[in-house]
Amino acid sequence: MSSSTGITNADTSSAVAPWWHTVIALLPIGVGSVASAYQHGLPNLDLPGMSSRLSGYITVLAEEWFVVLLIWLALRRRGISLGSLISGRWNTAGAFLRDLGLGVAFIVVTVPVIGVLAHFLSHDANSALSGMTPKTVPELIVYLALAGTGGFCEELIFRGYLMRQFSAWTGNGLVAVGLQGVVFGLAHGYYLRTIPVVMLLGWCLGLLAYWRKSLRPGMLAHFLQDVLGGLVGFFS
Repeated sequence: MSSSTGITNADTSSAVAPWWHTVIALLPIGVGSVASAYQHGLPNLDLPGMSSRLSGYITVLAEEWFVVLLIWLALRRRGISLGSLISGRWNTAGAFLRDLGLGVAFIVVTVPVIGVLAHFLSHDANSALSGMTPKTVPELIVYLALAGTGGFCEELIFRGYLMRQFSAWTGNGLVAVGLQGVVFGLAHGYYLRTIPVVMLLGWCLGLLAYWRKSLRPGMLAHFLQDVLGGLVGFFS
C-alpha cells in the first residue's frame, strides 16, 4: 500500500487540525463520559416519552455524529477528505472479505481476553452491560444504528483523527496508538471500574489500524462486536 493512503511516517509531520480543535472535539466526549459515570450507564439526556435505554442510545448517536461533524469541518477547511483518515479501498469483493476476515479474527482473539479481564476487575461488568442492551424491538433497531455509529464514528475519531493528531505532535506512530487508547478508555465513563480494559481494547484497535494502515478492519470488528453483544443480550 502506498504511503499516501494510511498513517505512515510521511503523515506524522502533518496534523489535520490545530490543537484547540482537538480540545473542542474531545469536549462533548468528555462531558458524555463524566455524565455516563454519574448516571451509571450511557450518557442520557432523559428525552421525554422514551425508555432510559432508548434515550441513551439517541444521546450517544447525537454526541458521536456531532464530533464527526466537527472533524469533517476541520478536514474540509484544509481540503482533506474523511476517506484519507479511513484509508484502504474495497475495490473488489476479495478486498472486503479480507478486511472482514481480519475483523472477525480480531473479535475471536480479543473478546475472550477482554471479557476475562473485565470480570476480574469488576464482577458487575456483565450486569452493567445487561442494563445497556436492548429489551424491545424499537430499542433493538436504534441499537443497531448505534452499533454502526460506534463502528464508524469511534474508529474515525480515535483511530483516525486522534492517531493522526498524536502522530503529528509526537512524531511517533506507536506513541499515538498508546495515547489514543488512553483517551478511548477515559471516554467510556460508564465502564468506570473497567476503564483499563477499554484502554486495552483501544490499544488493540489502534495497533490493527497502524498495521493495516486502514480503519476498515477495525470498523468492521467494532461494529460486529457491538452488534453481537446487543443481539445476545436481546435474545437472552
